[in-house]
Amino acid sequence: GKVLMPLDIYPFSEKFGWLEDKYGLSWQLNVGSGSQKITPFFMYVGEQGQAEEAIKLYTSLFADAHINHIERFAEGEGGVVGAVKLASFTLHGQQFMAMDGGAGHMFTFTEANSFFVNCYTQAEVDELWQRFTEEGEESMCGWLKDRYGVSWQIIPTALMVLLGDENPEKAKRVMDAMLQMKKIDIQTLEAARDEHS
Repeated sequence: GKVLMPLDIYPFSEKFGWLEDKYGLSWQLNVGSGSQKITPFFMYVGEQGQAEEAIKLYTSLFADAHINHIERFAEGEGGVVGAVKLASFTLHGQQFMAMDGGAGHMFTFTEANSFFVNCYTQAEVDELWQRFTEEGEESMCGWLKDRYGVSWQIIPTALMVLLGDENPEKAKRVMDAMLQMKKIDIQTLEAARDEHS
C-alpha cells in the first residue's frame, strides 16, 4: 500500500490519515465521535460541482434520506470556489460522505465498488432503475452506472429466494433467466422457475 496523507493532526481533525491498501482500495482514518464505524466516501473527480448534484439525486431516491451538511471551498483553499469541500448525507438511515476532488486526480469510479440496493417490490426496482439510468448506463444482471459513474446493483429480495430454490433445476432456470436481463424482472424469473412444473 501507500500513504496518501500521513496520520497526523489537521485543521479538520485531531488525528487523520489517508492510505491506499495493497489491493488499491482507498481508506481515510479519522478520530471522531461518529456513530457509524465505516462510512462510504464519494470523491467526484473531473467536472466540478457533481458532488452536490449527485447527493441531491441520491437523497431524492431513498427513504430516511437527507443532506446533513455541505461545506464549500472558499478562495485560497485549493479547490474550485463553491465546490463541495466536504458533505455528509444519509440514505435509508446510513451515513455517506462526499466531496469534489481536485483536477489533478487521475481516477474515477469503477465497478470495483458498487452499492447493493435491496428492493422489496418490482415497482421499487422499476423506479430506481429508471431514475438511476437517466443519463446513466445499464449493465447486466441488475447492475447500472448512474450519470456520475457510480455503480449500483438494484436487486429485488425475491431474486435470492428464487435462486435458493431447493430444486436445483428450478434454481438453474432462474439463474439462466437472470443472466439474460439488465433490469431484474421478478415475474419473468418466477415464470422461468415454474417452466415444465
